[in-house]
Amino acid sequence: MYILETEQSFDSAHFLSGYEGKCSNLHGHRWRVVARIAMDELNKEGQTRDMVIDFGEFKHVLRELTEELDHSFIVEEGSLMPETLACLEKEGFALSMMPFRTTAENLARYFYDRMADSGLSISQVEVYETPNNCAIYYGEN
Repeated sequence: MYILETEQSFDSAHFLSGYEGKCSNLHGHRWRVVARIAMDELNKEGQTRDMVIDFGEFKHVLRELTEELDHSFIVEEGSLMPETLACLEKEGFALSMMPFRTTAENLARYFYDRMADSGLSISQVEVYETPNNCAIYYGEN
């Protein structure tokens, strides 16, 4: 089995709606995202002969996804009053609306799905919200 790994990081704010504890308050993280591709065999021909994938392509896909969230406020849809969202938007804050609670677990699945949708045979994504705590999502690819 061949495994390729790349990582990116981004800074953003979030909070956990419906949570009782510190994380219910607005706070930020330097998120670290580690993505892996696992393949049984290397490509047989073309520019990527004897490779799983060009590292440049792999890094580019993950970098684009993390840049979408960098220096934004990641918000679970329906977790803030419409008036609050309107005020934040009026002030010019970058909001990244998500259809899920913004946990590390859900963000790992989000990055996995988005990378798979881009055509990569992604096998695993880790999302670190602190240097010592991460969530891992293993997919079906």
